[in-house]
Amino acid sequence: MWAMDVVDEQRRRGRGARGNPANRYEAAVRQRVWDGWDLPEELPPIRTEVSDERAGRIISKNTSPDLPFNLSINPYRGCEHGCIYCFARPSHAYLGLSPGLDFETRLIAKPDAAAMLEKELSAPGYRPEVIAIGTNTDPYQPLEKERRVMRQVLEVLAAHRNPVAITTKGTLIERDIELLAPLAAEGLVRVGISVTTLDAGLARAMEPRVPSPARRLATIRRLSAAGIPVRLMIAPVVPALTDHELEKIVAAGAEAGAVAASMIVLRLPLEVAPLFRDWLAAHVPDRAARVMGRVQELHGGRDYDATFGRRMSGQGPWAALLRHRFMLALERHGLARSLPPLRTDLFKVPPKVGDQLALF
Repeated sequence: MWAMDVVDEQRRRGRGARGNPANRYEAAVRQRVWDGWDLPEELPPIRTEVSDERAGRIISKNTSPDLPFNLSINPYRGCEHGCIYCFARPSHAYLGLSPGLDFETRLIAKPDAAAMLEKELSAPGYRPEVIAIGTNTDPYQPLEKERRVMRQVLEVLAAHRNPVAITTKGTLIERDIELLAPLAAEGLVRVGISVTTLDAGLARAMEPRVPSPARRLATIRRLSAAGIPVRLMIAPVVPALTDHELEKIVAAGAEAGAVAASMIVLRLPLEVAPLFRDWLAAHVPDRAARVMGRVQELHGGRDYDATFGRRMSGQGPWAALLRHRFMLALERHGLARSLPPLRTDLFKVPPKVGDQLALF
């Protein structure tokens, strides 16, 4: 049975989840019960904690047939952005942590990611292909400003001329424009900026530590002005809550300079479903039943259907209508296009100190 102790609002200000429910691997569920004997105690706000991980490899291989990439890198585990709907929350269970507040506050950085990447790209058996970054947690979450793991990874990719596709909600990517623009000029980089809603208040509730929608649109504008191709990503579309904004978001993205767009319907795998239901009850109780009813309509009567090919698009007449609206909006704003593939023919392993240089 799912249960969660709700943490006092003042202690979790600026967070998405309201507590730390047990993850799916825990055998016992613990709940606090006041027995009348405890003295009143004012607990401090929940702070973000960061630990380091020394992983054996940094490039992950993907075998999902409905994802457009085979290789990916995640500089961090967990994400301080705190998006309540984040499909990556269940990955914290592998660490023995909760997909709730733990996912947003107990983060893990990979400080040796760049060194491992350089080693893996230089291996004799490596064959260049697009590496996706931001597929599980955001590489430009607030932690990146201090730790700069993403920046170091980009520097290695740039030195090897290896193509990279970046997905983010973080405006900190603007810091790296001077590195990304030359890569874009050579057809080596593409960026996806996620805009879920144009309603600043709703965005703050759903995505508490993500820059505002207007600020993300400004990032699209700045990247585009630097010659960096940007895909507007409406991910996720939350039925009965944000779906009515679909056409307006496409229009705003096109006006900001996006060259393409994509959308993904809300996914609620594993622990995300009860966390999202709890969020609905707390923030939009009048629409909670309608939202979840539509979600289940999209996923064959369940909170989530993990079947490849429809887990991100949904099924049924409402999903078909949503896709039809989206395609019309793309055509209206000139975004119904396929982008050329990123180049892999420029890949090279830069010489190291002491290496014999080529004669020609």
